[in-house]
Amino acid sequence: MNMRWVRYGLWAAIAALTIFLVLTYVSGRQASTQKSVELGTPFNLIDQNGAPITEAAFKGHPTALFFGFTHCPEVCPTTLFEMAGLLNTLGDEGKDLRVFFISVDPERDTPEVMKGYTAAFTDRITGITGKPEEIEKLVKSWRIYAKKVPTEDGDYTMDHTASIMLLDRDARLKSTIDYKEDADVALKKLKLLIAG
Repeated sequence: MNMRWVRYGLWAAIAALTIFLVLTYVSGRQASTQKSVELGTPFNLIDQNGAPITEAAFKGHPTALFFGFTHCPEVCPTTLFEMAGLLNTLGDEGKDLRVFFISVDPERDTPEVMKGYTAAFTDRITGITGKPEEIEKLVKSWRIYAKKVPTEDGDYTMDHTASIMLLDRDARLKSTIDYKEDADVALKKLKLLIAG
């Protein structure tokens, strides 16, 4: 057999293998970028004014969600204080941004309690509470960690996810702001969300 034909055959096989690998890689990348995790679920809760609120509140505008509770010793007040500062910095640029503080402790967080708590930071944050089973459904649907932890004095506190979830106008998760994230980074994330 002529060695030249063997070489041509090998080169053709290598070229075919290379094309196959490139196509496999590209199609795999496209499939992975098209996959999106479904988060959220329909719900029936009440806002801080006692008015009914559903998942429709998260659509039609950029939205920030934070799950927490009013008896929180550090994470929640810090996060709401920082969010109030970011809203002030955004000014008119952030007028379409809606911010919701969703209680993971509905037993203690009545609408009245939520309203007083959020008002201490800004009037731009809306508190959400309601029936424990509805809250639990919402918490699970957004893959939020929340657990009641007994304290030595016979009371309890709540462990919970400390990130702010940023949703686009279709209520799809686009990004998060981590607890105590650099203010400039958080501001850029909010600006990107608003511009999207």
